[in-house]
Amino acid sequence: MKKLAASLILATLFTAAHAEPKHPAWSRSANVYEVNPRQFSKEGTLNAVAASLPRLKQMGVDIVWLMPIHPIGQKNHKGTLGSYYAVQDYTAVNPDYGSVDDLRKLVKQAHALGMHVILDWVGNHTAWDNPWVTQHPDWFKKNDKGEIYSVTFKNEAGGTEEWSDVVGLDYDNKELWKGMTNAMAFWVKDAGIDGFRADAAGMVPTAFWDQARAQLDKIKPVFMLAEADDPALHDKAFDASYDWPLNGIMKKIGKGEAGAAELRDYVTNPPKAFPRDAFRLQFTNNHDINSWEGADKDLYGPAWGAMTVLSYTLPGIPLIYNGQESRLDKKLEFFEKDPIDWKNYELEGFFAGLNALKKQNPALWSGTAGGAVQLLDVGNPQVFAFKRQQGANHVRVIVNPTAQPQKYKVPGEPGQSTLKPWRWRIIVPE
Repeated sequence: MKKLAASLILATLFTAAHAEPKHPAWSRSANVYEVNPRQFSKEGTLNAVAASLPRLKQMGVDIVWLMPIHPIGQKNHKGTLGSYYAVQDYTAVNPDYGSVDDLRKLVKQAHALGMHVILDWVGNHTAWDNPWVTQHPDWFKKNDKGEIYSVTFKNEAGGTEEWSDVVGLDYDNKELWKGMTNAMAFWVKDAGIDGFRADAAGMVPTAFWDQARAQLDKIKPVFMLAEADDPALHDKAFDASYDWPLNGIMKKIGKGEAGAAELRDYVTNPPKAFPRDAFRLQFTNNHDINSWEGADKDLYGPAWGAMTVLSYTLPGIPLIYNGQESRLDKKLEFFEKDPIDWKNYELEGFFAGLNALKKQNPALWSGTAGGAVQLLDVGNPQVFAFKRQQGANHVRVIVNPTAQPQKYKVPGEPGQSTLKPWRWRIIVPE
């Protein structure tokens, strides 16, 4: 795989002042594949997901992230089927998806294939009809009248946002810490899962996650992914966190509003300083982006391939959202049944190639196992180029994030070359 694709980039001007969690060895060269069980198949079951594990393995998938598998609350639920993130019971499986035993079998099969499984965990809130509401009302936030109320908060735009189908948990109560940690430990012990993706992780005290990770690691080494962008979460609790700023640049490139200059600026002047060994989740899409913002074609147009290459070659751990390998071209309904049209898996080979590229080149591994980003001067400021090196292994990436052909000159190569609009080149040693 000499030439494949080029891409974006993550800052390596990180600080490593804290004692970070010990990443599971298998996560260093890994990718993540997000599964929406409801929409993954017409059946919408865990068994249907399990049936596709051999295909995912062949595509090079390492970590399977299952969106929440728990029963969904009925009180104040949204749409016909409700939100996956309105958890009615933390230690049960949604009967629409199957049983706890079905999950055990799925995890066992994944492990036999050399894959790992993480569960989506909703630690900030529960459904209105979660048993904890009546059994432990002191575990929930109250309004001025002393009543449990729906989750309400100030969003980034400065407005007030309300999630009417869920109620907020009160982490001032340390008994809640025990109950939540025990619920998480149940799945590690009983089903053998390998970690969690923590929903709205920044809305839960970091100290809770710190102690939860310590308790879970006593059972087995786990992998923890935070839906957040806070360096402090990497101190003790989380292996990986969302790189939303980089994804924002990708979207602007897709609209023609940004390019190589913004990528270089992100590398040299990152918005936040993360520990050098922090994994940043890189993505072009996920369940939130797809359902509320759009499919890849809507967000990136012809730039999507280059942006995906960037998500694999810049520092971090890359994410595939289910359906992207079949060029998912619509928003999947969030509260209704809306199965993916798998067509002919048109992009399966593309993702297989990127997964292999990352695994075969230590320079592209995550955290300190991979190489830092070194920007390259290729004689054209419209072209984004960088190199990553780990030991003898090095990878060079050249990307044209514009709608026009661009000439460039790679140091050590005779003459100029040309990249077509939105194309890339990846150079690896023979």
